[in-house]
Amino acid sequence: MVIFGLGIHIFVAIFFAIHAMRTGREIYWLVILFMFPMLGSIVYFVAIYLPGSRLPFDMRKVTAAAIQHIDPQKELREAEVAFDLTSTAQNQMRLANALLEAGETSKAVQHFNAILNGPFANDPEICFGAVQAKFVNGEYVAVIDLIQKIRKINNMFRPEELSVLLAKAYASSEKEQDARNEFVDAINRYGGFEARAEYVIWALKIGDFEAAMVQQKNIEQIIKHWNKHTRSINQELINRLSDEFAAYGIKNKN
Repeated sequence: MVIFGLGIHIFVAIFFAIHAMRTGREIYWLVILFMFPMLGSIVYFVAIYLPGSRLPFDMRKVTAAAIQHIDPQKELREAEVAFDLTSTAQNQMRLANALLEAGETSKAVQHFNAILNGPFANDPEICFGAVQAKFVNGEYVAVIDLIQKIRKINNMFRPEELSVLLAKAYASSEKEQDARNEFVDAINRYGGFEARAEYVIWALKIGDFEAAMVQQKNIEQIIKHWNKHTRSINQELINRLSDEFAAYGIKNKN
């Protein structure tokens, strides 16, 4: 049985090795596959073979998360190579997003600025990417200006996400009334969890505990009807919310 199992591992490794050669993969994949037949095959399947397959979208999302865990720099390396080979706006945006994901915020902003100075300056998706990068980079005035620009170009583009980001930018710029107005508008228009949670976090920080507790009751009602998958997607924001309550000695049911 051991010999049979070993033979299967080698057979699978050979299958992936052939795939690697046919698709022009780096030579180190062959070394990994034959030095570590079982583990190497698993890594190759998750990192290379599965993303290019025709499996369902949910499986590809799981795969993308696994790849990010196994090789967090993979997308950045590939984006850099693609941009070096062909410096199109699309490749530059991919690189900017990869830099942002990798935590290299200032470099991401530089690339987004370069795109915004070109013919795609009014592309809402590119502007949105720049908004995200500039927000993380602490450029809140630029974020406010860009969001207002996007709304003028297309007021139906990502309305809820932009509203929450604008409210957070106002809050970070200490424009409290503007922040409150935008948060309340986002909650009234969309009623989403993110808008309510970010509003609560901000309200606690400025000492408006009454407003925070009113929204917290609504949040508890929303979360009560979630399944495990929905909760896992929003877990990071739930944790931030819980930490903010804990900082003020307030217990919550999240």
